[in-house]
Amino acid sequence: MKALFSFIAVLLLVLIAYTGVTVLNAQYVFGIVFPYLAVLLFIGGMIFRVLKWGSSPVPFRIPTTCGQQKSLPWIKQSKLENPSGVLGVLGRMALEVFLFRSLFRNLKTQLNDGARLTYGEAKWLWLAGMAFHWSFLLILIRHLRFFLTPVPGVIQTIAALDSFLQVGTPLLYLTDLVLLASVTYLFIRRAALAQVRYISLIGDYFPLFLILAIAVSGVLMRYFIKTDIVGVKMLTMGLVTFSPTIPGGIGPVFFIHLFLLCILFAYFPFSKLVHMAGVFMSPTRNLANNSRAKRHINPWNYPVHVHTYAEYEDDFREKMKKAGLPVEKE
Repeated sequence: MKALFSFIAVLLLVLIAYTGVTVLNAQYVFGIVFPYLAVLLFIGGMIFRVLKWGSSPVPFRIPTTCGQQKSLPWIKQSKLENPSGVLGVLGRMALEVFLFRSLFRNLKTQLNDGARLTYGEAKWLWLAGMAFHWSFLLILIRHLRFFLTPVPGVIQTIAALDSFLQVGTPLLYLTDLVLLASVTYLFIRRAALAQVRYISLIGDYFPLFLILAIAVSGVLMRYFIKTDIVGVKMLTMGLVTFSPTIPGGIGPVFFIHLFLLCILFAYFPFSKLVHMAGVFMSPTRNLANNSRAKRHINPWNYPVHVHTYAEYEDDFREKMKKAGLPVEKE
């Protein structure tokens, strides 16, 4: 039911955009007003979330570690698993951000032969996550050609490499296929596995259907339904230069595609998708584990009376001596 509600919500968004453009002739609203509102919500929401995370107290040194900490000289340290300095933290963060290292190390557990618990590899989720994020990033970079004049050579090179197979006309972008396949796999996995389905919420299904609808509408415009690319370029450049205009000849599929993108941008800071920024603010990732080399004290601890060892020995010296325990003062 959660997946069905999310699917219906995305379908309603598509119908709203189609009706607004074809029936109400509200191209100005869907082509200019909504994009500006979405960008403002995205920027404002991201600033709010980052400031909120940055203001959260972190009284303890709580890095996530799974390797040997730096200690004695003859014990080999796991410099990436358990970094003790800035370089190690940067290396671990780079592997986490670009290669999803913690997800790669993820294991699946299952019961076999009754109550026998076994652990196995779970690399398909890591592969789908890598394929989804990197293909989505490359597609966003490719779309920058609509917002820049002249188009930088880097973007042209990325587009050329993305379509190097030259299948059909127009050229087939591999990232389009990878994005569709990875999002479909992530949905099937969430819906098919009982354990994952049990903990899934509407907020887990909705982004999948929304991104899938964006990808499908983009594929329709590029390969099946002809769209006036010149008009699209005029619209996007008008948005960037704050001189917006709505050229004629742009079909409703483009406005559906743009409206869904606006919903994604506006929804992004207030959803689980904001982990893109959260990974940099996580104290379990961005802290070095040097607790053996340096004592970390909570900076806002209020003063409390402690019973020192000297006081303890003063209280129990005679009893300690009778019990044969060593004392510092006779």
